[in-house]
Amino acid sequence: MSAVTAVLEFLAKEPVLLMFVLVGIGSALGEVRVKGVAIAAAAVLFIAIACSAWTTSLGIDMALEHLQILGSFGLILFTYTVGVLSGSNFFASLKESWRLILAMIALMAASGVIAFGGGKALGLDGATAGGTFAGAVTNTPMLAAVRTASGDANAPTIGYAVAYVFGVLGMLFFAQMALRQAPKDTDAPVPLVSRTIRVETDSMPSIAALEERYGGHIKFARIRHGEHNPVLAATDEDVLRRDDLVTVVGPSGLVQDVTRELGHKSSHDLNADRRFLDFRRITVSNPVLSGRTIAELDLEERFSARIIRVRRGDVDMLAEPNLVLQTGDRVRVVASRHAMDLLSKYFGDSARGLADINPVGFAAGLALGIGLGLVPIPLGSGRFELGSAAGTLLVGLVFGRLGRVGPFVTTMPTSSSQAISELGLLMFLAQAGIAAGTQIAAAFASGEWLKILGLGAAITTFLGFGMYVAMRRLFKTGGTRLSGMLAGAQTQPAVLAFANAKTNADSRVALGYALIYPAAMVTKILLGQIMGLLA
Repeated sequence: MSAVTAVLEFLAKEPVLLMFVLVGIGSALGEVRVKGVAIAAAAVLFIAIACSAWTTSLGIDMALEHLQILGSFGLILFTYTVGVLSGSNFFASLKESWRLILAMIALMAASGVIAFGGGKALGLDGATAGGTFAGAVTNTPMLAAVRTASGDANAPTIGYAVAYVFGVLGMLFFAQMALRQAPKDTDAPVPLVSRTIRVETDSMPSIAALEERYGGHIKFARIRHGEHNPVLAATDEDVLRRDDLVTVVGPSGLVQDVTRELGHKSSHDLNADRRFLDFRRITVSNPVLSGRTIAELDLEERFSARIIRVRRGDVDMLAEPNLVLQTGDRVRVVASRHAMDLLSKYFGDSARGLADINPVGFAAGLALGIGLGLVPIPLGSGRFELGSAAGTLLVGLVFGRLGRVGPFVTTMPTSSSQAISELGLLMFLAQAGIAAGTQIAAAFASGEWLKILGLGAAITTFLGFGMYVAMRRLFKTGGTRLSGMLAGAQTQPAVLAFANAKTNADSRVALGYALIYPAAMVTKILLGQIMGLLA
């Protein structure tokens, strides 16, 4: 026995060690750039496939049962945290995006027609064609549905294993195509600007009326009545008079509109005058405040203070009254100097707020999601289940939207969610690669592997190109968001990881993924049932 074989046999008996060896090697290789492109976490998947295929050829058992548990755990961590991160934006955009979801379902159904008709034309049996479809769209629950409905465990698995690798690589290519268009995106978050305005109107508008007129998309921070009065925090009751100075924060276009309405940009900067009024970034770490809206805090009444901006992760947001705060948010507060220490104590202002995983809410969300995934859904004479991945994603979306249910906090800090999401993703990719690699040798031993590969490539290409054209041309979707939608349509975490790496985890990527993923998962399972019954 060679030393290499001995090491491989040792690793095969230690699944946890094996998984993280593959995660480490794959992650390191994922950082290597070829012509400026790196495949990031997707490299873990391909390294695991190669390692598994090699060890299987040597007759070494990779302890798949133990790895399956680890991979499933990693997947539910990933899908739940993606849901929590996307929940607040998901429901806000759902009313505008249902047409995109229907377009994806239509394209997925058309891909099923290609799989069925192409399989017949190539002389592949229905079970193999169904498994090829599952591999081409990289969906293991769909493979399980095909196997169960057809009563054949081997043929679908062979089709799945051959088509799977191109299923990942092909959609990575279309995600890269989408991201090349990202610099032209029109849906990018508009940077916030601050400007001091000298009031020249005699209409005497109130702060509350102005903010309401602009849809809550601007915020007044400071005000000075007359030349010799102190700078104060603006309040809803303040009325603007001629020669007042006022500081407004918002998107540059709206700030320009407000400036024209009220007067002109002043040469004075109220932000620089900190004799009486100060500002500070404060971290929200007090769990009592998590899940509450800014309006519910009533800072004007309690502290004569105003929240102007909220920084969540790397994104600055205007502090609109209905914005729900999360632990780990960093709020920019304007208040008198003597109130700052009181405000810091009120919000907590501890680094703990950036890392607290909220174990009660976290465990409850995972438990509810797994339970939802196990609920049997009738289908004809049979039934199917959503699975724990789709279940935890759906619960995560709801929890991320709610923020709080009574005393129960349902969210987590953005930094914690992102860290857990990445760990879960890497665990899942390592396990998925090992599982696929064990079937590669048998698949390529089949005389039909070239037909399967061609059919799988046609399905992946049709779905990827169809999504790209439909979303870009018909719905004018930005490239950044589209890259997440492609990952969601493929239900493929590796593609999502690639898009996140290329965009520095832009929130639009996760939103696109979460928007499409649930419908894609259900559609694939249903199509798998149909393909299996037709086999």
